[in-house]
Amino acid sequence: MSSTKLTKPPRLRPGDTVCAISLSSGAAAAFPERYRRGRRQLEDTFGVTVVEAPNALRDDAWLYANPQARADDLAWALNEPSVRGIVSIIGGDESVRILPYLDHGLIRAKPKVFMGFSDATIALTAFRNAGVVAFHGPAVMTDLAEAGGIHPFVERSIRRVLFEGWSGVLEHATEWSEQFLDWGDKAVAERTRDYLPSRGPVWLQGSGMVEGPLCGGNIEVLEFLKGTAWWPHPASWEGAVLCFETSEEAPSVAAVGRYLRNYGSLGILEGAAALLLARPMRYTAEGQWRLYDETRRILAEFGRSTMPVVANLDVGHTSPQQVLPFGCAMRVDADAEELTLLEPGVS
Repeated sequence: MSSTKLTKPPRLRPGDTVCAISLSSGAAAAFPERYRRGRRQLEDTFGVTVVEAPNALRDDAWLYANPQARADDLAWALNEPSVRGIVSIIGGDESVRILPYLDHGLIRAKPKVFMGFSDATIALTAFRNAGVVAFHGPAVMTDLAEAGGIHPFVERSIRRVLFEGWSGVLEHATEWSEQFLDWGDKAVAERTRDYLPSRGPVWLQGSGMVEGPLCGGNIEVLEFLKGTAWWPHPASWEGAVLCFETSEEAPSVAAVGRYLRNYGSLGILEGAAALLLARPMRYTAEGQWRLYDETRRILAEFGRSTMPVVANLDVGHTSPQQVLPFGCAMRVDADAEELTLLEPGVS
């Protein structure tokens, strides 16, 4: 699906109301202080008002038992006139169960900004299937709830992409962290995380310049959709700039290779324009290079040893994370080692 066929939701503005939603995990109930800080920082930083979807603060057991109620929360946010945008509270592992209850026609009829990552890949894909741009980016309880305030890199990316309708050359964070400070331990919950210097993008292969619509998400979550009625139409992958991230579970290099081989078997690698890989969480330095080697090996199996591939991007489970509008056109210039968003994601 080309970006020209996708509807762009209206941009956010200071004073807007944003809905916090949980389509899988009940983490907000388990760690209410962490959630409240994310909500407060979202409001204070961007001048918005945050409201919760009716069931957003339920616990894990209730949310698990009620997938239709979670889908109803998304419908509520889309139907509620005062709500201008929707932000995922946290990921999870089974929001795929809401899909039988989702109304893709409603998503198409009432397009609004939706931002999330990880298990929210299910919702991002539903928006894509409905023909609406959606935003791969931070959740309320992750980068938006950072002790000490939202990282300037995250704030700048959200402001530019969701509020200003920005397009241009992607910036890359100069530092990164995967440190986890126990959200339930008051002794460390207010401590600022430690960051390491970032070496920036790692260009693995390819030359020249290509363009295509961004699509993808969490590569493990996308596996839940393969073979189902909610897997995107084959034509929607043609010419795409694939963008994949891995979760905190750190799937093995062999597993990621098998996922990629599956994309090759489906004909997706053959028709893709380029491949973007997030910085993987909880990988050793050796594990990262093994992952890069495996990626090149799988691409070569399908005759794509010259396709541009760039890794170590700030779009996954490590922090800080930038926002990418899925469905919008991206230019990948392997010679200049530059990624350029060619169009805004909002209207």
